[in-house]
Amino acid sequence: MWFESGRVCLDLVATSGPPEGIADSAGLSLWLTGAGLVPGRTPPARVEADWLEPFRALRADVASLVAAELNHRAPAEEPLARVNARAAGPPPALCAVRDRDGHLVRELCGGAAAVGCAALLAAVARDAVELLTDPGDRDRLRACEGEGCTRVYLDTSRGHRRRWCSSELCGNRERVARHRARVLAARPA
Repeated sequence: MWFESGRVCLDLVATSGPPEGIADSAGLSLWLTGAGLVPGRTPPARVEADWLEPFRALRADVASLVAAELNHRAPAEEPLARVNARAAGPPPALCAVRDRDGHLVRELCGGAAAVGCAALLAAVARDAVELLTDPGDRDRLRACEGEGCTRVYLDTSRGHRRRWCSSELCGNRERVARHRARVLAARPA
């Protein structure tokens, strides 16, 4: 998993695959930690199979809203209502605690057992609401131009001319393809 979309909600959308990015509870736990929703030191106490469907449903709703924005259409009412309902929930509470060296680090208040699925969903839904209601961020939403790539990202590049979700992945594939085409075109027939 990699997190280069620029927003947590877009990173969730990017897990839709193929292959499925949150195929099981272990994959969801990995995504939650990688996305920074759960500090790496305090993974969720329980991420079970019953968490998968709500996260996949939120992912589909956010993807629908982002696609509408990219296509300059009004968002569908049902996904918008579901994202708003999720965003209204309380997010996970973070506390500052001292680590072994005396430095302050983030942990979940009340320990890992206090984290629930609804709180984590609220954090992602709130991020989607913030993204889609911020005119500056909406203007920087881009769909990757890489062949076969369906990722959406927030273009934070200077000049806002970024073309790929990742220069190292899709950008490199595109550059290699152009190079091969030039080499083949230059060969004598």
